[in-house]
Amino acid sequence: MFVSVIVDIPSKSVNQVFDYRIPDGMDEIIRVGHRVLVPFGRRTIQGYVMNVKDAADFDPSRIKPIAGTLDIEPVLTEEMIVIAKYLAEYYIDQYISVIETILPAALKANYKKLVRLSESAGADARGAFTGLGLSDGSEIKSLNSEALSVLRPYLKSGEVVEETKISQHTKKKTALAVYSLKITEGHLGRAKKQVELLDRIESSSEPILMSDLKAEGYSNHLVNSLYKKGYIDKMNMEVERDPYSGRIFEYDAPKVLNHEQRTAYDEVSASMDAQSAGTYLLHGITGSGKTEVYLQVIQKALDDGRAAIMLVPEIALTPQMVNRFKRRFGDDVAVLHSGLSAGEKYDEWSKIKEGRARVSVGARSSVFAPFENVGAIIIDEEHEATYKQSDRPMYHAAEVAKFRSRYHGCPLILGSATPSLESYARSEKGVYKRLELTKRAGTEMLPDINIVDMSAEHREGNTSIISKPLYEDIKDRIDKGEQTVLLLNRRGYSNFQICQSCGHVPMCPNCDISLTYHKSNSSLLCHYCGYETGVHKECDSCQSEDVTFRGTGTEKVEEILRDMFATDVVRMDNDTTRRKGTHEKLLDHFENDEIPILLGTQMIAKGLDYPMVTLVGVLNADTMLNLPDFRANEKTFQLLTQVSGRAGRHELAGEVIFQTYNPEHYAIELATNNDYRRFYEKEMAFRKLARYSPFYFHVLFTVSSEDVRSCLESTTHIHAALAENMSEQSIIVGPSPSPIERINRQHRFQILLKYKREPALLGVLSELDREYHEKYKKEDISLKIDVNPLVIM
Repeated sequence: MFVSVIVDIPSKSVNQVFDYRIPDGMDEIIRVGHRVLVPFGRRTIQGYVMNVKDAADFDPSRIKPIAGTLDIEPVLTEEMIVIAKYLAEYYIDQYISVIETILPAALKANYKKLVRLSESAGADARGAFTGLGLSDGSEIKSLNSEALSVLRPYLKSGEVVEETKISQHTKKKTALAVYSLKITEGHLGRAKKQVELLDRIESSSEPILMSDLKAEGYSNHLVNSLYKKGYIDKMNMEVERDPYSGRIFEYDAPKVLNHEQRTAYDEVSASMDAQSAGTYLLHGITGSGKTEVYLQVIQKALDDGRAAIMLVPEIALTPQMVNRFKRRFGDDVAVLHSGLSAGEKYDEWSKIKEGRARVSVGARSSVFAPFENVGAIIIDEEHEATYKQSDRPMYHAAEVAKFRSRYHGCPLILGSATPSLESYARSEKGVYKRLELTKRAGTEMLPDINIVDMSAEHREGNTSIISKPLYEDIKDRIDKGEQTVLLLNRRGYSNFQICQSCGHVPMCPNCDISLTYHKSNSSLLCHYCGYETGVHKECDSCQSEDVTFRGTGTEKVEEILRDMFATDVVRMDNDTTRRKGTHEKLLDHFENDEIPILLGTQMIAKGLDYPMVTLVGVLNADTMLNLPDFRANEKTFQLLTQVSGRAGRHELAGEVIFQTYNPEHYAIELATNNDYRRFYEKEMAFRKLARYSPFYFHVLFTVSSEDVRSCLESTTHIHAALAENMSEQSIIVGPSPSPIERINRQHRFQILLKYKREPALLGVLSELDREYHEKYKKEDISLKIDVNPLVIM
């Protein structure tokens, strides 16, 4: 028997399967999806079994045997192997990169190069080895050049052996436990507490964790007394890392669905009964009860003996969503998101793989949850850009979800109050079935939305970032004991520092972007590469002391609000939420301690549902309008509509204020009226005229190098290759500098290809990717090919 293996080397030159022989006695053990150790050149590396076959494609006598297996059960399902092949081809990437994206990071191989003495080592070799202070298993990377020179002749003779030790990044977590040795001889006399403890340990059919005994009131000293007397023994017991351990979730019973919710549920339910694939666009206004429809669809999948996958844009930002699922489905839920440690992710993934969880809730990568019988897939806030991975492999979770929907014969639900234009256009064409929720789930009305023209405010002498109407409304809410949510999509204290004598602005030395002032640590910070420097009191250019700060970020607004209203403010941005669990702590602080104001960047625009929030203020509704991206209007409309939905979700009426310098812009006007349909029609007219998605498909080519000339030469070459192979119906835009021309010392040039149908495209992309993979190794020129990009910056 033979296997085809993908080896753990991220290189185009080995982006293929290699044949290995299954050793005698392992025929029944090795299956598709197993991680195996294989000889490759002079080393042993990890690989993944992609196929098992009876015959090899080459001379069997020349095929090496696999060296061993790393798992009892395969880590990849056959479905995941098919998905890996599909994604590698569609997004022009390497199989191993896709496989490592599909699996949790804990399973990634950790390689250590070691040296040891062989059995044939002579006295000289042994003397040299020990003379260097080495022992079997010493790491090669710890040796200096002199030590390597001493060892080289013995490595050549085989007396010293170099070998590779492979382990996975995260180990199983263990904790100290005790168990009874069932000793019947002897007695504990008057030690009543020891007798009680021994009875407790003997009554358990399994070892008991020390932490559990401590919680029951038994001390370490008491346990050690029994241990020393020989009645019990200790062991390290494997335990699961549960990020929600100690949390009690009260059961949340299903709600009665209203007419629109019931209609949507029945449509999806019929598809589940027929076990037919199909994509449903659930277009529901904010607060219309989409989540309850999701929950009841998932319950049906469980009742049918199947599993369910639920995707949210970034679950660490939406703890309320996790709580709802845990309250409804309890331990049947596995949670996968970026806020967990590698070990916690691995344990949650293992719960799914072993069938101990039937519902996964998580962000983008949880679309790969290893279920073998999926009954429903749901993507909430389907318009969000976070579903598209920005690094290789640059897959979109919705594409994977569609694939899995077809594979399992189950419905895929795309839910949003503001669907992407691409999804809504597909629902217009009948490619997706559209389900509408036009009313809020309870009796709550949509909030009143008003626009404040900040130009008029400035003409009237108000130069504050808080307009007079917003000031009065915040003050009114504080007096009533209600809460306010304020959005400013810009972190830091001030946008930049400027010299008022010569106009000099401190720039990042690595990127073509100004440095942002952060007052909390008195630093100037680049939000792209992380470069940080102290604030200079003198201008770097003319040495003038007339330097000041311009622009306003969340840090500065927090200070303004505290002074203006003499009240506490909760601020949520990347600076305040870096540490694990801080999102949830800040939101709990806002709700439980009844803090009057929550201020944040776009991370607060979704997933919040608090009964006392009756006012939402958008401090600068124009932030995204000025981006050099054809989706700028769409992103603005979506963000404003989403954040508006945080107000008045319960009994109290809600109000929203948009502060803007563009009060007549249609994205802002139509968000005020919550009129998605009219926005769709206006934006589609622009997209058609400019020949953008969804009327055309796109591929974005970005070349980066420290040498600007290399960038220009490479993009000129790519342009020529496209012009030669694409039809006249396609449009090639560029080459041109990227909107931010330099990031992290790399100059960036780009080309945007717009096309409708190009049969030769896949071959051209693969050839360009292969060519520039080699160029990167020789000349340090990088090419990123983004198929159907969501951002063209």
